[in-house]
Amino acid sequence: MPANPKATLETLLHKLGFADATVAEQPFDDELTLNLTCAGSDRLIGRAGQTLRDLQYLTNRMLLQADADAPKVVVDVGGYRARQRDELIQKAQAAAEKVRRWGDTVELEPLNAYDRRIVHHALRGDPDIETHSIEVEGTDKKAILLRLKH
Repeated sequence: MPANPKATLETLLHKLGFADATVAEQPFDDELTLNLTCAGSDRLIGRAGQTLRDLQYLTNRMLLQADADAPKVVVDVGGYRARQRDELIQKAQAAAEKVRRWGDTVELEPLNAYDRRIVHHALRGDPDIETHSIEVEGTDKKAILLRLKH
């Protein structure tokens, strides 16, 4: 039986004490975004979005366990992730403009895999810029290098 992302997240939220939460589905590229609305939504976001990342991870694990072909789900609360994504895209585009203007390679700060994917996706159609993820020495994190295409 195929997994139902909305129902899965609603069940998880109910068990976590967020019975008043409403979930709306919104397709986005090759993912499905589940937008949450509820009282106390800041508790679901957590410090620097950590609780929200954990909630998304759990939701995706539950979906994949129920159905190996389940779509990748992005969980958002009150537009938090959308705002973060927009800010990250603006930062990436500003860095790309620096690369275009000065010809120097620009390294963005270390990012998690989800954020790196957003940057790569945002700049993949740029005819002048290429992006590469690189290991940050001494850590388990990766950063993105932007440079001119050759």
